[in-house]
Amino acid sequence: MIFNQLKIDKYKDMNELIQKCPTHSIIRENLIRAYEKINSPLYDHIVCAVSGGSDSDIQIDIVWKCDINNKVDYVWFDTGLEYQATKDHLKYLEEKYNIEIKTYKPVKPIPTACREYGQPFISKNVSEMISRLQRHNFQWEDEPLDVLLKRYCKWNEEKQDWYGCKNALMWWCNANESIQFCIKYNKYLKEFMVKNPPEFLISSKCCKYAKKDVLYRLVNEEGYDLNIFGVRKSEGGIRSTSYKTCFNEGDVCDSYRPLFWYVNDDKLTYEKHYGITHSRCYMEYGLKRTGCAGCPFGRDFEYELEVIEKYEPKLFKAVINIFGYSYVYTRAYKKFCEEMKAKEMAR
Repeated sequence: MIFNQLKIDKYKDMNELIQKCPTHSIIRENLIRAYEKINSPLYDHIVCAVSGGSDSDIQIDIVWKCDINNKVDYVWFDTGLEYQATKDHLKYLEEKYNIEIKTYKPVKPIPTACREYGQPFISKNVSEMISRLQRHNFQWEDEPLDVLLKRYCKWNEEKQDWYGCKNALMWWCNANESIQFCIKYNKYLKEFMVKNPPEFLISSKCCKYAKKDVLYRLVNEEGYDLNIFGVRKSEGGIRSTSYKTCFNEGDVCDSYRPLFWYVNDDKLTYEKHYGITHSRCYMEYGLKRTGCAGCPFGRDFEYELEVIEKYEPKLFKAVINIFGYSYVYTRAYKKFCEEMKAKEMAR
């Protein structure tokens, strides 16, 4: 990739930052908040996780503009399943902002994690619940919760409660108050699994070892006091709903999410005003998300596989070998859903 006059100058202070921001209340308030957080005397050592995705591109621009004292370290977690286009884009960002984006390897490579613990399926929460049930040799029975608790859990007399895989069984039996924590959140999934029990291990551990544990270790070893990362409330899902605001205090390190209140229109306004350029994954490949290539958590992984095969064939062979069982099982589940919907419409 060729970089032509990419470097840009930093703003001198908050006044200049606000004077040159768009007339957009969310962006203006966000920049003020980001400036105050990053330049707070409470924080001396700040880490900002960069992914190379579209949200990350806006986040790094916000953080860089506000970091007048150069407190922030930029890091990227190389999961081993990254697009070459993403790697090229990281070089572009380093050149544009005159920064170093430090690369960190996973605690366990994704192929190893998938082989040892299981492959991801549908979502992190679904994969975690299925994994817990598999560890207790669950037989995928459509039985009431009280029956399954006695069959798969043990009674703790002191706490007067069941322990073992209780939470997973509550998910399976739709016994949680929030539908997001029930199997019925994914329509027909329970019916599908009763008729088609998984014959391979399922787990979300690949995410844990490729990113979460790497960040946890990094924060503790380097002594960071503020962790900046990208989560938007409007994305939905358990990841975004686990946070109520853009900031929270932690025992070791506080967390700040600059894009938390942004919706898609806010992103577009920011991108247009500041001339944000995204990676070829978006501009050439036509992808709507990046991250671990071919991840089965992606809603449109079939299209993503077509893109990978066309633009990065070596990567395509890798993802097929790593996530193959999950792809087959997901396709079978989607076909099952179509058949169930057709039966309902025919009634």
